[in-house]
Amino acid sequence: MSLLLVLAAMIWGAAFVAQSEGTKYVQACTFVCTRYILSAAILIPLGLIRGRRGGTMPLGRAEFKHALTGGLVCGIFLALASLSQQVGIETTTVGKGGFITALYVVGVPLLGIFFGKRPPLRIWLCVALSVIGLYLISVKAGFTIEKGDALMILCAVIFSFQIMSVDHFSKGTDNVLLLAGLQFLVTAVVSGIGMLLFETPRWADITAAAVPILYAGVMSGAVGYTLQMLGQKYTDPAIASLIMSLEAVFSALTGWIILHERLSGREIIGCAVLFAAVILAQLPEKSAAGLNRKILRFAQNDTENARNDTENARNDTENARNDNGCHPERAERAEGSSCSTNWNTFE
Repeated sequence: MSLLLVLAAMIWGAAFVAQSEGTKYVQACTFVCTRYILSAAILIPLGLIRGRRGGTMPLGRAEFKHALTGGLVCGIFLALASLSQQVGIETTTVGKGGFITALYVVGVPLLGIFFGKRPPLRIWLCVALSVIGLYLISVKAGFTIEKGDALMILCAVIFSFQIMSVDHFSKGTDNVLLLAGLQFLVTAVVSGIGMLLFETPRWADITAAAVPILYAGVMSGAVGYTLQMLGQKYTDPAIASLIMSLEAVFSALTGWIILHERLSGREIIGCAVLFAAVILAQLPEKSAAGLNRKILRFAQNDTENARNDTENARNDTENARNDNGCHPERAERAEGSSCSTNWNTFE
């Protein structure tokens, strides 16, 4: 079943290429609206079929209301994140976009602060690595950040809220297909409003972008999500999250193979640092606890070493004074001597 998750990560990584290609034909709101209409058209019927009377997951009125509320909240966050991502992909590379977006993995534990959950020490290390990685990837001369990269960072932040919302509402229903479908429908409606207010959609442009839209809507939305559900059902959650993190790697690979994008040496190092932060944030609790102890031990050793260095420096100074015959007690006995005068110069 792990292979299903690898396949899902490949599909999601390649979706960044589809999004990039879609920008050549349609604007952001149009692309997001049409792709999620397709996703919703597939998942909502599947969810309703599973929830009908006699189905595998009977759907009651209370559960449907819960799914509808969850779809509304999660869908609004997904719309904002997807629009930020789609606008950002216009002015950044597919590879950088994939790695920056993956930072939601680090963002989710940090948001737990607002709910009384103290992030473990390794998460703060992940934050430090993320800042370093983003600096290497995005910060240019004059300490400026490219517009596309800034939008991708915003996208990662919003995705953190969206994932926490999904986590909250999915616990109240067994019919996650319906919840996902309603979420996609709300996203399509929100972006559709933006499309009608701020863009001029044309059917000719939409048909020209048919392949990217179909891939993003059907493969990334419906098929990718279904593969995730099937794969996670039989895979350890920690392993599943690590496998799905490969989405960032596959985005860079597909961007390189299909779009012939190239990253500079500095950007490659930055992507590697970001990926390390993403992996570290998802370590199983047992491994993470061991890592936290190592980090604390390392910090304690540094403190102890600094204390020893200070003590050694003090001893060296004392020895130097003694070598010159200038011990404080001897200086007091030899009043007016040169030794007394030399001791005072150390004060």
